[in-house]
Amino acid sequence: MASNSVLDVWGWLVSLPPVSQWNSDTQCFCIYRSEPSQPSLNLRVIRNIHGRNPHVIFSLTANFNSHLTLWSSNSLHIKEIIDKSFESKTMQLLLSGIIAGVLKYESYKKSSISVPGMLIDKDCKDIFNLALLTLALLVCIYEAPQDLRFRSIEELSLRLYSRNSQESMKQLVRILSSNLEEQWMRSVNLAITNWFMENRSSNLSLSLSSPFFAYSFSTVGLWKVQLYCPITAMISNNQGNKTHDSRLNFSLNYQQLEGVIQFTYKVIFREYWIDVVVKVDNIRCDVNQLVSEKLISKQGYGSEEKHFPSRILLQLAPTLQNDVISVSVSKSSDNPIHEVGVEKGVEGSFEPPGSYLELKVSASETVTLAIKPWKFEQSVHGDSAVLNWFLHDGVNGREVFSTKPPKMAIFRPRSWFRNRYSSAYRPFTRQGGVIFAGDEYGESVCWKICRGAKGKRMDWEICGEVWLTYWPNKHRTFYSETRTLEFKELLHINLET
Repeated sequence: MASNSVLDVWGWLVSLPPVSQWNSDTQCFCIYRSEPSQPSLNLRVIRNIHGRNPHVIFSLTANFNSHLTLWSSNSLHIKEIIDKSFESKTMQLLLSGIIAGVLKYESYKKSSISVPGMLIDKDCKDIFNLALLTLALLVCIYEAPQDLRFRSIEELSLRLYSRNSQESMKQLVRILSSNLEEQWMRSVNLAITNWFMENRSSNLSLSLSSPFFAYSFSTVGLWKVQLYCPITAMISNNQGNKTHDSRLNFSLNYQQLEGVIQFTYKVIFREYWIDVVVKVDNIRCDVNQLVSEKLISKQGYGSEEKHFPSRILLQLAPTLQNDVISVSVSKSSDNPIHEVGVEKGVEGSFEPPGSYLELKVSASETVTLAIKPWKFEQSVHGDSAVLNWFLHDGVNGREVFSTKPPKMAIFRPRSWFRNRYSSAYRPFTRQGGVIFAGDEYGESVCWKICRGAKGKRMDWEICGEVWLTYWPNKHRTFYSETRTLEFKELLHINLET
């Protein structure tokens, strides 16, 4: 099955005849098969209409010479006399069961899973297909026999991380609470991490270069972009630099990046042009563990031996720039103050007779520069505004994302990156993330737009990169690395009064 074809299980289910009119007790939909002679992954629907409580059971099965059940739904009650395949209530329960099936693979939050009730209509098609595709991928990673696993996982992954699926994910998160959204992402990213780690240990190559989810929302006065990516799937900037410490590898890789980018904007109509003013509301970047503290301490060095944000780059611009007159930023380039101190000393010594008086004079000048660990810059490239946050080494002021820690500093407990999440001078939150809010980074960017664009909807593109760096925290090692995630999302503004 080609990866660019549509996996429309919803369309197949709603097109089935009424259950009472089936030619057999089982209906089957092929989700994946590489070749006719190879095993397949199927969705099977089995009816039981002969007892007091007619019902159907849905299952994901690996089929070759026999059927191996990999996942099964609860028994779903049906009305035998209805004139269509399944009632809305049955489809709602099935979708809830599929979502619960994905969430059960989440690693360490043992709280009960409560999936909110959903109104099922034709608009749920993409949500249903995405949820089932996700469950099928996780089931293949954890449950499928070896002769089906590799190719099916590769195929299903390509589908799951396609642009169409990203749009469907945006619809899915609207019906999930924020807690369930985080659980969903942890379930998926833990499975992807396990798959990557398994294949790396076997020296197998994967076609998934950067499997991550990003989605955006545009509403009146606010833009939002949400990011989730397993650390192990981010691009390494140190390809030849690897550690053979399995415990360190475990701690570093069983984490995920979670990012939120929020801008506020306002549209101001002038006499001869329109001002579109955009301000930073919140930029949040966290690195959170995918497994329990007990497991990551047993197989790794604990959850605090992890990457930290070291640079964030955002580029924002209208997609069509015919109506753009100019763009202005509100932050000047830095002009830091140098604090200069001069120390002078005089030394004298007296020698015995026959010698001479030797007077030694020494003068020293010390120059200190007070800088914050995070440096923020605005710049303009064409009609694009570029926002840059850099983390700097607290000792020599170098940009952290492109350097390595001084070797001697690794053994000094007072080095800024040692015990970095408990230090009073840490450039991160207690959990190891960063927050850039409007109180300190609220400078604006203003685009002047032709007055003739009034009433139009303007699309804007945000391109971004996030750098995560590892320098040793509590563990003593010379290993360091930086990983990068690139993303691109569309936003929009309605130029209306």
